[in-house]
Amino acid sequence: MGASTMKLGHKTAEETTKDIVNTLLAELGSPRTLEVFARKNSAAHVERDLGLGSLERVELLLRLDSAFSIHLPEKVVAEAETVADLLAAVQKQVAEEPEAPPATTEAARTLVVARPEVSTSDREGLLREIAKAETLTEVIRIRGRADADAQHILLYEDDEKIRTITCGELLARASAVATGLTARGVRPGDTVAIMLPTSAEFFYTFAGILLAGAIPVPIYPPFRADRIAEYASRQSGILRNAEARLLVTFREAETVARLLEPGVPSLIDVVTADRLAESSNSLVLPLTEIRPAEILSHPARGSDTAFLQYTSGSTGNPKGVVLTHANLLANIRSMTEAVGVSADDVAVSWLPLYHDMGLIGAWFVPLVNAIPLVVMSPLAFLTRPERWLRAIHRHRGTLSPAPNFAYELCVRKIAEKDIEGLDLSSWRAALNGAEPVRAETVERFAQKFAPYGFRREALVAVYGLAESSLGVAAPPMGSGTRLDRIQRVPFEGEGRAVPAVAGEQSALEFVSAGRPLPGMEIRIVESDGREAGERIEGRLLFRGASATSGYYRNPEATRELVRENGWLDSGDLAYIAEGDLFITGRAKDLIIKGGRNLYPHEIEEIAGRVAGVRAGCVVAFGVPDAASGTERLVVAAEARDPAARDGIAQDITRAVSDALGLPPDIVEILPVHAIPKTSSGKLRRSETRRLYLEGKLSEEPPPAWVQIGKLAARTALPLTLSAARSLLRRAGQIAYGIGALALFAAAAALVWLVLLPVRNHRFARGLIHWASRCLLWLAAVRVSVVGGEFLDEWKKSAPWIFAPNHSSYLDILIFLAFLPAEARYVAKGEVRAMPFIRTLVARSGHFAFERSDPQARIEQAAEIERALQCGGSVVIYPEGTFTAAAGIRPFQLGAFKAAVNTGRPICPVALRGARELLRDQTWLPKPGRVTMTFGPLVSPRSGTENDWREIVCLRDQTREIIAQGAGEPLL
Repeated sequence: MGASTMKLGHKTAEETTKDIVNTLLAELGSPRTLEVFARKNSAAHVERDLGLGSLERVELLLRLDSAFSIHLPEKVVAEAETVADLLAAVQKQVAEEPEAPPATTEAARTLVVARPEVSTSDREGLLREIAKAETLTEVIRIRGRADADAQHILLYEDDEKIRTITCGELLARASAVATGLTARGVRPGDTVAIMLPTSAEFFYTFAGILLAGAIPVPIYPPFRADRIAEYASRQSGILRNAEARLLVTFREAETVARLLEPGVPSLIDVVTADRLAESSNSLVLPLTEIRPAEILSHPARGSDTAFLQYTSGSTGNPKGVVLTHANLLANIRSMTEAVGVSADDVAVSWLPLYHDMGLIGAWFVPLVNAIPLVVMSPLAFLTRPERWLRAIHRHRGTLSPAPNFAYELCVRKIAEKDIEGLDLSSWRAALNGAEPVRAETVERFAQKFAPYGFRREALVAVYGLAESSLGVAAPPMGSGTRLDRIQRVPFEGEGRAVPAVAGEQSALEFVSAGRPLPGMEIRIVESDGREAGERIEGRLLFRGASATSGYYRNPEATRELVRENGWLDSGDLAYIAEGDLFITGRAKDLIIKGGRNLYPHEIEEIAGRVAGVRAGCVVAFGVPDAASGTERLVVAAEARDPAARDGIAQDITRAVSDALGLPPDIVEILPVHAIPKTSSGKLRRSETRRLYLEGKLSEEPPPAWVQIGKLAARTALPLTLSAARSLLRRAGQIAYGIGALALFAAAAALVWLVLLPVRNHRFARGLIHWASRCLLWLAAVRVSVVGGEFLDEWKKSAPWIFAPNHSSYLDILIFLAFLPAEARYVAKGEVRAMPFIRTLVARSGHFAFERSDPQARIEQAAEIERALQCGGSVVIYPEGTFTAAAGIRPFQLGAFKAAVNTGRPICPVALRGARELLRDQTWLPKPGRVTMTFGPLVSPRSGTENDWREIVCLRDQTREIIAQGAGEPLL
């Protein structure tokens, strides 16, 4: 595109940009903002001065794109603060962007997803293996190895280039993340927060946290600068409740993320996704070059927590829904059956990955079903909704879910010139959920896109919530949307959904959410807990294998959620008609006025049609009225022109009164952005009501720099105190470490002097046993023994082979103190070169074997077997060595061969906590607690001497037992 394009007719780019802004402001009906723009010109702030929120910015970008034949980057929606910023973005794009191809060329182009040649039997075998998986971690591992070359994710990046992520790459890069997490001290069961936008790093990080055995906590990244204080407050609350150990973010948000740190005591670090993965060389290696030992994977169980899904907070503070691997897989398999997912399906999504619909419905379902996922960022969709439909066309998408507003946005914002040649005939399941479904939207979408191959019956309303993992109910695919028109008076007065007669103007309309998913049960109960009858409104309860056990560290909210016999309260009102479920609203949001039940979403829709009211920025709620004994109806609405507030309030009153037969008691006209919303754009009615009662609803937030300054000031003192505490803590650790080393050296020297003339092995081992116990007690290392009753059995059936894990230099002292004193240890031959140590080993009769000479190793193995046959127990470290990173390393076979050849049992011994007290490559120990877990015994079968399979079987059984006891993944 040349410089000549910078002039449209006789106008410059600056004049054209200003004209577009001016026209938009005039259309929005805000004389005050027109005056401000005329006065401030290019210096006018897009939000504070002109009142242009995210949706208005999207409209502005679409108009600029059309006028200049360019495609402005999505980040302009979030980052442009003034009209001058918009102009600069336009000029930059005009200078850099080549002439765009005609829309027909782009729309007509298809990019069918490449699929590796896989036979039907191979695919069926893969799906059978996945079907046996008990955890999402297993699914990632299975697909990464058995389906390594398959295109798993096709990610649209900022420049609209497509980045392909194969199953093998996901596993390899997730393993790099897992290694980085363990290196930073994250242990299985710890929570790790993910504050990342839609990106390849999100997928790698989430999967990596699972492989490390930790619990992912996805939270939404900062977007609006003018709401930074509110963002920090809400996210700090989530991180505190989750007890997050680590926060993974991206470079642009790292500063904001670090402001959260002082308010979250559990947080040990904030790290970018890039830096987190740098600790592993496997990040840059293809899967085929990564050795199995380098694929870090914790042995998770179905009952383990897979991740915490925090609710949006539309009816209160966000709560962490605990979802296990079993919950997730049950819901995924249930939805798979209901939707009828097949090998030919392709999923397409722009939904945010921190939301259950985007994470579980859009990512996990394709992952488990081995079908490809085409994904773009929510901002890419919001700025140009046609991208969603174009992606369905280009990739022949078949499955694509979205909330109601997305379908509405496509109807209102997509011009025909942008979708010429579009073909939506492949789209067989257009799932509409996550918010109330409007019958009007369904009809308008089906009509507008029917000429482009969209089939009305493909659009179906579904119902779900995070407390059920995701899905609860859905109609048969291809059945379309069923509407139920009911009489207003009996429903609002008595909760009876009586069908309306044809042509009844005041009738209410509700959309069917279908029937329960396979394995899911629902029931409607009245206020007294009795079962509601056909077409009677009540509270919706549900239960099934995918239902959560409760909210994380929130027993009070859990008690409100969980009912008797496994039923959970959805918090929604609903009725059942002819077997179909109809959701009528949130129970907490219901307004009861003069004996009538009023539904906020209907009032909000009516008020939102009034001229001058910002679309989607109206909240209706009830407040107590002591004088009348009922509730007063309050309608709060944002308006673009404060000067017209009186006229807008009168119009809202008139519109609500005409539609419902009663006027609102109070109408509050608010400035732009006054009404709080959730991260997914839902209205926060409870928070709006609270702010109204406190008289804070109409307060405008201060500029972003003021909020950041206050936030930084509030965190400065905690940071200073934290730094001081950290310095004192470190000084104390150093003092303790030096003292402990001195104590150890003194004790070793004293024992050495006593044993120097001694030649009695039993006496020497007994002395070292009790000296080790005393030393641990003096050093404030407390050891808890689990399964100590096994040692009583040892006294009756010795000798045994004790096989402990190896995690630090502290291990040997703990084992000497708590394993039987009579046991002999197998040490490395290098100890013969160590002063003091060689004497202690020699006087105690322990083994010191060379590992480099194969012939010597055969002789040494025979020596161990002779010791066992003579009644002596032996301690052998099967790992051979240890590292700083957590994880059970591969086992050598010597101990298990000796067990098979002598018929003696293996006693697994798992040590948990020693690595943290004295990690590899550190020299100063720390005080703390260590848990030592014995057993159960692993015994060889009789008559299997020199049986290779029996040796390997013993090794694998022992390794699994130790991994569980140590709480570390198998490497």
